[in-house]
Amino acid sequence: MDIMEMRLATLKNQPCAKDFHGEIVFKCNQKEWQKSTETCTSLSVEKLFQDSSVESRLSVAAPSIPLHVLDFRAPEIIESVAQGIRKNCPLDYACIIDVVKSSETTSGNIAFIVELLKNISTDLSDNVTQEKMKSYSQVANHILDTAAISNWAFIPNKNASSDLLQSVILFSRQLHIHNKSENLVNELFIQTKGFHLNHYTSEKSFNFSMSMNSTTEDILGTVQIPQQELRKLWPNASQAISIAFPTLGSILREAHSQNVSLPRRVNGLVLSVVLPERLQEIVLTFEKINKTRHARAQCVGWHSKKRRWDENACKMTQDIRNKVKCRCNYTSAVMSFSILMSPTSKTDKVLDYITCIGLSISILSLVLCLIIEATVWSRVVVTDISYMRHVCIVNIAVSLLTANVCFIIGSNFNNEVQDYNVCVAVTFFSHFFYLSLFFWMLFKALLIIYGILVIFRRMLKSRMMVIGFAIGYGCPLIIAVTTVAITEPKKGYVRLEACWLNWVSTKALLAFAVPALVIVAVNLIVVLVVAVNTQRPSIGSSKSQDVAIIMRITKNVAILTPLLGLTWGFGIATLIEDTPLMFHIIFASLNAFQGFFILLFGTIMDHKIRDALRMRMSSLQGKSRAAEPTPETSFYTGETRGKHTLGSQEAGEQVTKWQPEA
Repeated sequence: MDIMEMRLATLKNQPCAKDFHGEIVFKCNQKEWQKSTETCTSLSVEKLFQDSSVESRLSVAAPSIPLHVLDFRAPEIIESVAQGIRKNCPLDYACIIDVVKSSETTSGNIAFIVELLKNISTDLSDNVTQEKMKSYSQVANHILDTAAISNWAFIPNKNASSDLLQSVILFSRQLHIHNKSENLVNELFIQTKGFHLNHYTSEKSFNFSMSMNSTTEDILGTVQIPQQELRKLWPNASQAISIAFPTLGSILREAHSQNVSLPRRVNGLVLSVVLPERLQEIVLTFEKINKTRHARAQCVGWHSKKRRWDENACKMTQDIRNKVKCRCNYTSAVMSFSILMSPTSKTDKVLDYITCIGLSISILSLVLCLIIEATVWSRVVVTDISYMRHVCIVNIAVSLLTANVCFIIGSNFNNEVQDYNVCVAVTFFSHFFYLSLFFWMLFKALLIIYGILVIFRRMLKSRMMVIGFAIGYGCPLIIAVTTVAITEPKKGYVRLEACWLNWVSTKALLAFAVPALVIVAVNLIVVLVVAVNTQRPSIGSSKSQDVAIIMRITKNVAILTPLLGLTWGFGIATLIEDTPLMFHIIFASLNAFQGFFILLFGTIMDHKIRDALRMRMSSLQGKSRAAEPTPETSFYTGETRGKHTLGSQEAGEQVTKWQPEA
């Protein structure tokens, strides 16, 4: 089998549907036929003009002509687009719009329309008016629609997207602006603005707000001409034009380059400019489409001759969570600019590994914690306050375990139309159970304060249970339901790039951040109160006693920090721009491993639980052994003798001031 036969064996042609001419080529890839290219088109030069009556071929801008004046002889054969437009609609190209808009956006039709726009730009751009610019943009808008994006990949001419961009810019260069400032074109997927400027003009800017599709929020972009650049102009008037494309970044295909092995994703509007030749530098501001913390940006310009993004054309001056500011060099070869998503960095991978490993260990730790609590429950809840302590730990573990599982489920969903309802549900439960985690930690902190301030009067266990569940689950439920009820009707509950609360449009994330940070602040105060109320040394105490006091305080703080959620306080530092990587690593580590810390400090370090486990194991082995009461154990029944301090295993259960035995 020769090379040609081998090639034919891996390719298969299929005819187009009825009313289309061309073919579809399939390529065998891993024993599956996949579409490679498509040339199916229903458009032709003849069809652009033949379906219209004589009256409809006339320009909408032309005056009405009586029918008896018209010539009904056989129509002249139209051989080119330029000829047909000059004959039928020379003032605004309106005669081709209806035919183009009614055509399907197949790969073949897209390629035909690109060539159509290319021909208009080269043959009919001698006197471009605003009416012509609007008609031209309506044709371009049809193939820039989000519904057409997937079909661009099957166009045999890989330079079609670059040709479209250059055609639009070439056509715009011939546009004459009459007024001082104009919104020239305002289509969904292409907008054009322009104004006059000269040597005396102050700093000017074009502001764009465009949507990627009908269901997403607007993406912003700004083209700014610095005043120092405007001073280079002559006193006589010049004009500046800017064009914005929200979807073109998904279509532009780069020419092969040794330095670019994978497609680079555009993360903002594509902004093109047509400026006077003397201007060489502009400032552009892009809002990120993907606003995740790890979505680092790279300012680039599209090099029309090399047909690829040029990193040397721009310099990034600011990169914050939502926006990027670029300073770019404007040349005849580089007139379009955008931002790219930088490849995942080593920093991102480190944080991803920490989160993945930490969550896995936390989930296993929380399951083990619940198993242990269920095993020793009857032996450790001997008093009301110990009962409530273990109720808190169990509900903290359940809330964190469920929230972590929801987080993992949500991270595997893309916020697409078919997954949107599932994404909303996952986000709601994640929001609810993370809030429950914090409110149960708040209730635990309130129990600690209750144990410190109230010594001689105790609340009934049933009342404490009602208060605990009202705080732990009632408050989070009210907040979560209110948030989704307010934001979801506007489709603003979840963010675009992940199944989590929206920040950009509705600020729904505040419904989690504000309660969490307030609870962390309250719990921090409780920890300070515990540290102060830990038993102080008596007069004449030795240095060894002072050291022991410091060790006890340190141990209490270390135990209460994860149990009361103080580790989330590091999240404040990560919100500040240019925060050192170490803060992000500390925050990710402490919170990803929070389940392990709860198992360690809330369960394993509790000597009562360890004793109960030993007794349980002994009973399973047929051994009966009575456990002697210890001073720490009798503390729960109020029978402690001598001086008592907050032990590590009972951190947060009760803090009282006891006098030494006489």
